[in-house]
Amino acid sequence: MKKAVFVSIACLLVVAAVAIVIVRGRAARAAQAKDKNSQSRPTPVTIATVDVSDVPVTVEGLGTVVPLYTVNVRTLVDGRLESVAYEEGQMVHKGDLLALVDPRPFEISQQQATAQRAKDVATRDNAAITLNRDAELARQGLQSQQIVDNDRATLNSANAAVSQDDAQINAAALNVHYAHITSPIDGVAGIRLVDPGNVVHAADTTATLVVLTQLDPITVIFTLPEDVLPRVMEARAKGALQVSAFSRDGSVQLGQGNLTVVDNQINVQTATARLRAQMSNPANKLWPNQFVKAQLLLETKKGVLVIPASALQHGPNGTFVYVVDDKDDATTRDIVADEIEGDRAIVTSGLQKGERVVTDGQAQLKPGAKVSIQTNAPKGGGKKGQPSP
Repeated sequence: MKKAVFVSIACLLVVAAVAIVIVRGRAARAAQAKDKNSQSRPTPVTIATVDVSDVPVTVEGLGTVVPLYTVNVRTLVDGRLESVAYEEGQMVHKGDLLALVDPRPFEISQQQATAQRAKDVATRDNAAITLNRDAELARQGLQSQQIVDNDRATLNSANAAVSQDDAQINAAALNVHYAHITSPIDGVAGIRLVDPGNVVHAADTTATLVVLTQLDPITVIFTLPEDVLPRVMEARAKGALQVSAFSRDGSVQLGQGNLTVVDNQINVQTATARLRAQMSNPANKLWPNQFVKAQLLLETKKGVLVIPASALQHGPNGTFVYVVDDKDDATTRDIVADEIEGDRAIVTSGLQKGERVVTDGQAQLKPGAKVSIQTNAPKGGGKKGQPSP
């Protein structure tokens, strides 16, 4: 009886072992089939064609909009502020009346100086007549030379008094002119800081009546790393450099002009240099103290090979790309990329116009692998999956 039990158990064990072997064999064959299928299945990728294009080479820096002229308008005479002739935010032109300080005290001083001049002119004319008469008498021996000399001194004194009166008249007229406060520039008036009726003083250097800001043209002051300066100076030696101002996110161009100033020193704390560009601003898209992104054009490279920057791969031997041939096989190709401008890379060797390079999906690729080309719109270069026109 026991022998029969042992025989049954042994048979069951044999059957179980055989079943395990069969199952494992089937699993191994299924895995091999799956690997074979996966190797033969094309890898989905997106591609772009190598194109020839003109590529602008630029450097970017962060900057601030700064007016060419900002004027704090103050009074040059003492008196009561009679009226204000501008509206806040108004565009004013050079010579426009901004405010009026009570001019009557200066007009009265001018009248007094004019009256005193008339009196001194009469005195001078009388002194001239007396001198001429005494000089004639002296020639006839009827008058002493001392009297003639005294008459000449009196005439000189009268001439000096008239000259002093002229100066006082001019000073009074200048004060009348200063009482009419005019704009020294074309610009925009800011918020009114002193209201009519207040007494203003020329000695009060903090009593600004209004701030005028020139908006057109306007400047942008931005910074660049010191390592870029040699290229900037080399490009500047060849001619004027164009600068474009964009919104902070770089999506909207706000203005364009030329580089005018490179600062004469580098900030040692930030290792950057300041540059100034002047731009026309007829639509007032640029506003003082506005934060902008400045783009400086160093040069434009003509007729160079370009590919999307996303196609570049980096390995132990340098930069390479995956090139897709006519049979949709992907192979690696060592290249030399000169510069990356935005989402485009300039290629100096290793590729030819019209060749197709992989821009997405490289992580799943191996040299010689089949690819399945996706038709999504490219980010740069030609259309993915077809040559550029």
